[in-house]
Amino acid sequence: MKHLLLRWNQISLVKRILIGIVAGILLAVTIPDAANWVTIFGSLFVGALKAVAPILVLFLVMSAISKLKSDNQTNMKSIITLYGISTLSAGFIAVVASFIFPVNLSLGTGAEGLTPPGGIVEVLQTLLLNIVDNPINALINANYIGILTWAVLLGLALRSASDSTKEMLVSFSNAISQLVKWVINLAPIGIMGLVFDAIVANGLSALLGYGKLLAVLLGCMFFIALVVNPLIVYINIRRNPYPLVFRALRESAITAFFTRSSAANIPVNMSLCEKLGLNKDTYSVSIPLGATINMSGAAVTISVLTLAAVHTLGIPVDFGTALILCVLAAVSAAGASGVAGGSLLLIPLASSLFGIPNDIAMQVVAVGFIVGVLQDSCETALNSSSDVIFTATAEYRKMRRDGKEININARDSHL
Repeated sequence: MKHLLLRWNQISLVKRILIGIVAGILLAVTIPDAANWVTIFGSLFVGALKAVAPILVLFLVMSAISKLKSDNQTNMKSIITLYGISTLSAGFIAVVASFIFPVNLSLGTGAEGLTPPGGIVEVLQTLLLNIVDNPINALINANYIGILTWAVLLGLALRSASDSTKEMLVSFSNAISQLVKWVINLAPIGIMGLVFDAIVANGLSALLGYGKLLAVLLGCMFFIALVVNPLIVYINIRRNPYPLVFRALRESAITAFFTRSSAANIPVNMSLCEKLGLNKDTYSVSIPLGATINMSGAAVTISVLTLAAVHTLGIPVDFGTALILCVLAAVSAAGASGVAGGSLLLIPLASSLFGIPNDIAMQVVAVGFIVGVLQDSCETALNSSSDVIFTATAEYRKMRRDGKEININARDSHL
């Protein structure tokens, strides 16, 4: 048995999830009545996600903000600005795409009897009340807006703390991220139960909604990678952006696609920045920071899946609320964990904006894991390659202002 477990863990998570999906479909089609016990695995998986998500958001964001330092002869302010513009743009594009191509999901029980918000005033009132919630109460009730607020405030207050205190926060963040990895390792079994339950309850037609959802998600990500990011680069450096974009996609995005972790791709990105001849004092900070806060792909995932839940439940959304979702998706994306599936754990934060209960939001998270075989890989590829693109863009922009020559077409792009 131990040997079998070792062999199983050596298989990539993507392949294991595919096996879980296939197993769930086969059991649902062949022996739905005899295998109804399989649904418990899906319930346990969703329960584990609900348990770890609040504490993950608190420590991850608090640790990241506490480590921020004033830039010394670097381009950090420009890079952070570019990170913010890119993530906000991604959230906006995802919202627009979700309205043009609305997707409905097959959710389980608990979606009945919802009272949608009456308008933007009610949404803002709920938002403000959640912001000032007691931190312990926010953790207990999974109030992600309150958790995020307290994480930001505590992070800012701890910027002047001792290095040992900050290292303790880092250790807690790493430990919680390890817990997330353990939970996500259970995804194949959990997804098998979720797929089985969805097909038994709704038939094979339930998978069609996942296909439409995946098309919207990947379409937004490809549009950002090949249109929006190059446009941002061009506006800043006034040069053809595609040599830089394609090199980042080739040398960063491909590895990130398979590792499915922005954190794991940090060494790859730093090596690429060195090849590009960038300032080490800048990229040694911007690349690890970008792995935490530069999350265009996560903003797309959060926005699209949240609005899929909104459309499924028939909740009306006005223009003002959609704009708030863009900002909220960008802010919550900055707290996404740098491990596989990290952004999915932040969907309840955005869902709470529309009054969607945490139980239903976590069902949407589970749907995200089903499509995550491709969604999470593409999301990580977009996030990680963007870190290099905008770090280089900030330096190229400074060179252009200083009247220095920019050469982004050379093989190693030495400046």
